Amino acid sequence: MPLTRLYRRAAAAAIGAACAVLASASAADTGGLALTLDGRLSLEGRWFPEEAAHAGQRDATLGYTAQSTLHIDHDSGARFILTPFYRYDSADAYRTHADLREAYLLMFGELGEGEWEARLGFDRVFWGVTEFHHLVNIVNQADLVEHPNEEITLGQPMAHLTWTAEWGTLEFFVLPLHRERTLPGRGGRLRAGLPVDERRVTYESAAQEWHVDLAARFSRSLGPLDLGLSLFDGTAREPSLRPSFRIAPDGMGGFVPVPHRLVPHYAQIRQYGLDAQLTLDSWLLKLEAIYREGAPALPDPPADLLGRKRDYWAFAAGFEYTFGGVFESDADISVLAEWSYDDRKRRSPDQFQNEIFAAGRLALNDVEGTQFVASLIADADYQTYALGFEIKRNLSDSWDAKVEGTVFLAVDPDDPIHDTRRDTYVGASLVYGF
Repeated sequence: MPLTRLYRRAAAAAIGAACAVLASASAADTGGLALTLDGRLSLEGRWFPEEAAHAGQRDATLGYTAQSTLHIDHDSGARFILTPFYRYDSADAYRTHADLREAYLLMFGELGEGEWEARLGFDRVFWGVTEFHHLVNIVNQADLVEHPNEEITLGQPMAHLTWTAEWGTLEFFVLPLHRERTLPGRGGRLRAGLPVDERRVTYESAAQEWHVDLAARFSRSLGPLDLGLSLFDGTAREPSLRPSFRIAPDGMGGFVPVPHRLVPHYAQIRQYGLDAQLTLDSWLLKLEAIYREGAPALPDPPADLLGRKRDYWAFAAGFEYTFGGVFESDADISVLAEWSYDDRKRRSPDQFQNEIFAAGRLALNDVEGTQFVASLIADADYQTYALGFEIKRNLSDSWDAKVEGTVFLAVDPDDPIHDTRRDTYVGASLVYGF
C-alpha cells in the first residue's frame, strides 16, 4: 500500500497524538540533552461564494491544524528535530491528513578548510528565488490540499550531505521513497472535474514509490549575485492525471467508453536547474530556469489519450523593487512582476505555462507586523485572469490572524484550470503560537 494511504489511516492518529503530547511538554535539560519545544495551533475556514461546478463539492469548510517542533540537542553537537503536523477539514476527507514535516538527525564537523553537515530522516528543502512559480524546487512533494500555490510541502525521507567552503556550498541528496501529491477529494474545491482515484496510482519505474531518486546542488554568492545550479534524477513530483473509463449506454442501443475517474501517474525525469538573484540597492532581479528530460505533455491529436513524453525548458523571471520609508513613515512598499513560461505551451500540464504575475506588498513595519498583499495573474495563452489578496497581523505575542483569497475574474473554457472556474474563495485563520 502506498505511503500516502498509510499516513491517512495510521499516521493521522499517531501524529495527532504526538502533537498533543508535544504541546503539553515544556523545555527541559536531561543528562547532556537539551530539549526545547515550539509549535502552533490554528483555526481555519474557507468560504466559496459561487455555486460549486461539480457534484459533491461544499461551499464552506472549517478545520484546524496542529504542528509542534521538538529540538533535542546533545553536548556533542548532534541534534534531532521532530515536527509532526496534523490537519482536520470538515468538508474534504482527503484534506484531513497527517505528515512528518521533519524527523531527522543533524550532525556536523570540519572537512578540510570547510565544514560538513549531514541530515538523515524526514526533512524539507527549498530551492529557488522567484515569488510566484518555483520551477527548480523539486526535492519535496507539494502538499496541494494545504494551499493551491504549491509552496507548502510534505516531509521527504532523505540523506542530505552538505559541504561548505570559501568556494561555495555543495549538497548531495539520496531520496529513497517517493511521496504522492496530496489532491482534493470529492467534497473539496479547487480540484479537477473528475474525482482522482489514488488507489490506482501508477509509476513508470518498476520500483514504483521505492525508486531511489538522486539530487545535487551547488550554490555560491558572488558579491551581489546569488547563484544556484541543481540536478535531479528520479520520479517526477507532479503526477499526470490519466482518465479511467467505464462502459455506458450511448442512448442508441450501443455502448461507449466514458471517463469517470482520473488516475495519477508518475514519470521518470531528469531536471537541470538554474536559480539566480541579483541585488542592486532596492532592486531584486530574479531568475529560475530548468531543462527537463522525459516529462509528459498533454495529448495533441492524433496522439493517444495519455499524451507523449518530450524534453522541454521553462523559466520564471522578474523583479522586485522596494520603496522604503514611504510618506515619511516606517512603512515599505514592494512592487513585484514575474513571467513564467513553459516551452510546451498549451500542451503543458502545468497551470503556469505562460503566466504574467504582478503584485504589490505594503509592510507597515509596526510592532504587529502588519502586511497587505494584492496580486494579479494573467494567462498569456488563455483568457484567464485572477486576483489574489492577503492581510496578516500579529494580535499579540502568541496570536496571529490572516485573511486571504483568490477571485477568478475569468477562466477560459480551453484552459486546463477551467474546472476551478467557480472556486473563488475567501479564507481566514487564527493562529496560536507557543
